[in-house]
Amino acid sequence: MTKIGIVEVKGILTLYENFGHLPTNIVKADGTIENGKKAHEEVDGLIIPGGTLLESETMTPELAEEINLINDNDGFILGMCAGFQILAKHTDVGRNSPVPIIRDGLGLLDVTFGPLINTNRVNADIVDDTTIFTKGLKGEQVKGFHCHTYGNIESNDKNVLYSNIERSNYKYKPQRILSGVSNKKGNILGTTVHDLLDNNPAVVNNILEYIDAVDEYEDIKRRNKELSDKVFKEIAIETNNIAPLRKQHPDNPPMIMLMGTGSESGKTFLASGIVGALREKGIHTYVIKVGPDIRDLSPSLYVNKEKLHDYASIQISNIGWTPLEQVIEDVKGKGYDLVLVEGVMSAATGLLNKKTPFSTAEVAYAGNIPVIMVSSVNKGGIETAAIDIEAHIELLNKMNIETKGIILNQTYDPNIVEEVTEFLSNKTGLDKDNIWSISKAKVENKGRVPEDYLQLENFTEAAMNVVKKDLDVMKFVELAQQPEFRGYLSYEEICDLYKK
Repeated sequence: MTKIGIVEVKGILTLYENFGHLPTNIVKADGTIENGKKAHEEVDGLIIPGGTLLESETMTPELAEEINLINDNDGFILGMCAGFQILAKHTDVGRNSPVPIIRDGLGLLDVTFGPLINTNRVNADIVDDTTIFTKGLKGEQVKGFHCHTYGNIESNDKNVLYSNIERSNYKYKPQRILSGVSNKKGNILGTTVHDLLDNNPAVVNNILEYIDAVDEYEDIKRRNKELSDKVFKEIAIETNNIAPLRKQHPDNPPMIMLMGTGSESGKTFLASGIVGALREKGIHTYVIKVGPDIRDLSPSLYVNKEKLHDYASIQISNIGWTPLEQVIEDVKGKGYDLVLVEGVMSAATGLLNKKTPFSTAEVAYAGNIPVIMVSSVNKGGIETAAIDIEAHIELLNKMNIETKGIILNQTYDPNIVEEVTEFLSNKTGLDKDNIWSISKAKVENKGRVPEDYLQLENFTEAAMNVVKKDLDVMKFVELAQQPEFRGYLSYEEICDLYKK
C-alpha cells in the first residue's frame, strides 16, 4: 500500500493547501510515522509544507536524517515555501536586520534564499521536464500563488519553474522570478508556488506514475481525507488540544471586522488568539484579510489547521484576490460559525484615493459588516489611543458603519484604562462591557528578533493566552451579523462625508 508522508512539526502549516490530496501519513519530529516506524522505511515520498520551520528551529536531527534517507532511497520529496528553504543550503531571515541572520537548511538543493516579499496569484512557466514532477510538461504553465517573505532565490541546481509576478516588497514591479528548483536526479523539488498540486493535475499524475500508484489514487484520496479530518481537530500543533467543533453551522455565517486605527495595532495577533479561543469553545472561525497581504493570515491558519482559499483576500482597487461581493457568496455553506475580517492598516488609509474601494472602511460599509475598533497604546499612550479611536468611530458613523466594540491593545495602567473606558463609552455610546483592555503579551522569539522574525507556535500561543485572559470571545459571535453587499460609496460621496 502506497504511503505518502507529510511533515508536521511546530511552525508548519499542515493543511494550508491540499497537496493534491496525496498525503496519507504524518511524519513527526522524531522521524517516525503513526505506527512508530521510521519514515524512510514506510513512505514512498515526502511533502514538507510551508510555515516558519527555519525561524521556529523545529527541524530535529532525527527528522533531517529521515529526509536524507528518503532521498537516498529515491523517494520523491516536495518542499513548499519554508519546506523549500529547509531543503536548501541556507536562508537570510533578517529582512529588517542590519546584518544577515542565516538559518541553515539541509543542503539537498544548492540554493540560497534572501528577503523578497510576494503575495501574488501567479502563473509559472515550466522550463525543465527532466524531473519526476514536470515530466512531459516543459513549456506548459502551472497556476498557484506565492506567500513568502524570503523569495529571492539563487540557485546552482536545476532550475525548473519561473513565476510571473506583478508586485513585490509592496510595490508594483512586474518581473519573472525563479520559483522552483530540483536536484540533479530530479526526485526533489523545492518551490514557492503554493497550490502547485491542487491546481495542476498533470503534476500529481507524474508523482503517482513515479511511485506506481495511479490505480491507487482513489484510495489515497480516501486516506488523505481521514488524515486531514484528524489533523484538523487539533488546535495548532503538538498541543493535544482537541477542538469540540459543532456539527451544525449556519449556511450564511455572520461576519465581524477587526479594524485598526493604524498599522501595527495588533489585528493579526488578536485575530489568531480569537480564532483559537473560539475553537476551544467549538466555534469554527475563518479569518479573511482586506487587501493582498495574505501573510497576515498564517497565524490564524496555523491555529485553525485551515486551507488558504481564494476568498481569504478581499480585493481593494487592483490588489488582493476576490471582490467582496464574491467573498460573501463563497463563504456560504463552508462550515464556518463566524467569519472574522482583518482590516489593512488604519480604517481610513486610502479612503480618499480616487480608486474605489481602497480602504478598510469602504469594505466594511459595502458589506454592512460591524466593526471592533483596535488601537495599540504602546506608542502614544492610552489617552492618545482613546482620542484616536473616538475620531475613527465618528468617521465610521458618518459612513453608516456600525462600531460594536473597542479593544485597547497592550495597556499598562488599569487606573488610566478605567478613565479612558468611561470617556469612550460616553463619547461613542458603547456599553462598557464591549470596551476591552488587552495587556501586553510576552512573545518568546529566542532573542534573535528582527521585525519579521515570526515563530508561529510562540506567536499564536501568546495570542491565545492573552485573549482568553482579557476578552470575552463569545461576544464576537453575538455582535457579528450576516453580511449584505450594498455597493461601494462613490469617491464624491466619500469626500463629502470626510469633510463634514
